[in-house]
Amino acid sequence: MIDSAILPLQRRLLLPAAAALAARGISADRITLAGLALGMLVVPALAYGHFWLALGLIALNRVADGLDGAVARLVGPTDRGAFMDIAFDFLFYALVPLGFALANPAHAVPAAVLITAFVGTGSSFLAFAAIAAKRGIKATAYPTKGLYYLGGLTEGAETIAVFALMCVWPAAFPVLAYLFAAACAMTTLTRWRQGWQTFS
Repeated sequence: MIDSAILPLQRRLLLPAAAALAARGISADRITLAGLALGMLVVPALAYGHFWLALGLIALNRVADGLDGAVARLVGPTDRGAFMDIAFDFLFYALVPLGFALANPAHAVPAAVLITAFVGTGSSFLAFAAIAAKRGIKATAYPTKGLYYLGGLTEGAETIAVFALMCVWPAAFPVLAYLFAAACAMTTLTRWRQGWQTFS
């Protein structure tokens, strides 16, 4: 919902670091892979109850996610980079509720509900992007992205904010998971509606 509004600020903040990395020959793909590794470490951190460590790893994953795009814009974006970026993002989003389920088996059902909701938002996002690319439709709100970015009530910023709340207040995970799953369901429905209308 707010990703397009905060994107210019994010890019300004990350530009100096991205320029330094690019000058040292560190590619966007390497940053993407490093971000994936950091994201995967969230699972054992959560599973063993190290919630503050998990929060730090989530933050580092998101910094890497911003830096890879910033470096790519400096040296030239690639289709492979765009593919890895979005594919790894959707995997990372599912890893966080998995970690909470492993930390407390009583949280398995809300974790499963949230992951299912993520499947809805992710599949509708990617399906829209695929058809939009086929038709040559561009996303004016995200002109530099490697594929069509379809907004919604729950985007990246909202997802990370909820993950942070879960890490700070792990006992509230079930409530937060159900509430955010409901918001994701609304996003999925609005994306289905937009796809139905746009591609009719």
